[in-house]
Amino acid sequence: MQNRSQLENILRRIDGRGYKAYKDIEGVYDFGSFILHIDHVQGDPFASPSRIRVVVPQKVAGFPQGLYSSKPRRKGLEDFLTRQISKNIAKIVKGNRGTGKSGQISIISVGQEILYRTSVLVSDQSVEARLTMGLPARGRTVLAGQAMEMFFDELPRLVERSLIYKNLDREALLKHVNLAEDQWVLRNKIKEMGLVAFIANGSILPRRSGVDDRPMENGAVPFKSPPELEVMVELPHAGKVWGMGIPKGITLIVGGGYHGKSTLLRAIERGVYDHIPGDGRELVVTVEDAVKIRAEDGRRVEKVDISPFINNLPNGESTKAFSTENASGSTSQAANIMEALEIGTSLLLIDEDTSATNFMIRDARMQKLVHKGSEPITPFIDRVEDLYEQLGVSTIIVVGGSGDYFDVAHRVIMMEQYVPKDVTAKAKEIAQEYRTDRKKEAGGQPIRVTHRIPLPYSLSLKGRKKIKSRGLDNIQYGNTNLILDDVEQLVDVNQTRAIGDIIRYAMENYMDGKTTLREVIQKVHRDIEEKGLDVISPFEGLHPGDYAQPRPQEIGAAINRLRVLKVKQEDTR
Repeated sequence: MQNRSQLENILRRIDGRGYKAYKDIEGVYDFGSFILHIDHVQGDPFASPSRIRVVVPQKVAGFPQGLYSSKPRRKGLEDFLTRQISKNIAKIVKGNRGTGKSGQISIISVGQEILYRTSVLVSDQSVEARLTMGLPARGRTVLAGQAMEMFFDELPRLVERSLIYKNLDREALLKHVNLAEDQWVLRNKIKEMGLVAFIANGSILPRRSGVDDRPMENGAVPFKSPPELEVMVELPHAGKVWGMGIPKGITLIVGGGYHGKSTLLRAIERGVYDHIPGDGRELVVTVEDAVKIRAEDGRRVEKVDISPFINNLPNGESTKAFSTENASGSTSQAANIMEALEIGTSLLLIDEDTSATNFMIRDARMQKLVHKGSEPITPFIDRVEDLYEQLGVSTIIVVGGSGDYFDVAHRVIMMEQYVPKDVTAKAKEIAQEYRTDRKKEAGGQPIRVTHRIPLPYSLSLKGRKKIKSRGLDNIQYGNTNLILDDVEQLVDVNQTRAIGDIIRYAMENYMDGKTTLREVIQKVHRDIEEKGLDVISPFEGLHPGDYAQPRPQEIGAAINRLRVLKVKQEDTR
């Protein structure tokens, strides 16, 4: 290990030389209060910035062990510190000071969710922050003076203000950590109570806009549970909390347009993640394996058994191993459900606005006009009870146009001017009074989930093919463009970045032509839980700071949408 004076000497020596001379500074340096690791130096001022780490010993950082004594608390602490560094970068770092990315210091971006990330790691021994730094240049010439300002002025101040416990807002930090723990406890408690979701009274569900996920500032109506569904949960830090509990089973969310139906469903679908203080959805939690289902015209489907919903095609083609390069709305929605069941879910979330109408319902008049023998689709209304009774999978559906669903619902919640009401009894009365003579189509038949085995050769990356994420919804996987626009529970670009490397890691380590997709994802998830997200990095010895952990459900969704994927079905004979 070298010291900061030696780093300064190297910088003085390479001043004015070609940019590649910066490679000489790679190494480890003792700055007294922290250790600086310069792990990778960019080869060009326009290339991806250099990767550095600062490691502060706990005897200097001084974080009480109680702040990271459990996994949920550690997640909250690491998330808080990541946000603290980001705020202080804006205050301390001057920014662009030359060509390309010169002068920039950055940390992973964050949103409204508290996620497991690789940006900050806290242990009994140290606090480690992973940053990127744009080493300054004029053209492609080293600007050592500006680099020294970054290393010896800005970086120490950033560490002092962000990673030393005594210098932080302790009240805000404790609130952040305690909230992360409360959300973890709440998510576990609702399962014990037989619930699939909980929305605390006083929650603010509307967002500022479709591109701004922060809470609406003015005019939002705080959530208030109807008395019939109100439950109390006691949490370690928030104490007794009241709110609406949605039990297992089939739940409809109804109401007029613009009264808050989809807003409630969106809050529930995001409830699989923890949220930061002030988000408004801090105590809106959902079972962690809930999956949002929608129609997805044009997606590729690879050997999925969609026969529980679509069968007896006119050309006699079997749907037990259905494949297409360009799925319709109904076939894509059927495939999305069966794939979710394959990976594992206990709750489906559906909004009729993003569903295929002919997949959701076939009313009595249409049944009389088009005989069942000419209709291959068994609508969802006739299978939703089977999903719950046979597989224990609950469903929450936003319905605005089909009262036929009253017949199968266990409860009906009506949103009226953003206020929920339990109208289950009224809906059942209406169903009895206004019978539609609609016939149930093929309900009661077994729903069998056929597991598939990914074939590793189809995902092989030979030669110089790379994986690169491009925003939240796009991954370049070799020569294939993986589009994830309709995977609605992806919330962070760094989850997408992790998914790309998870697919490669899974292919190289667990896809052997024998292991099912579900088992492959479970094994990858186990490795991440035991070894951390670093395990998926393709660069040995280079510690990634730009991952956020995705759920198994989004990993599976991404693999299933790869247009190069080939599978075989598991032999169940």
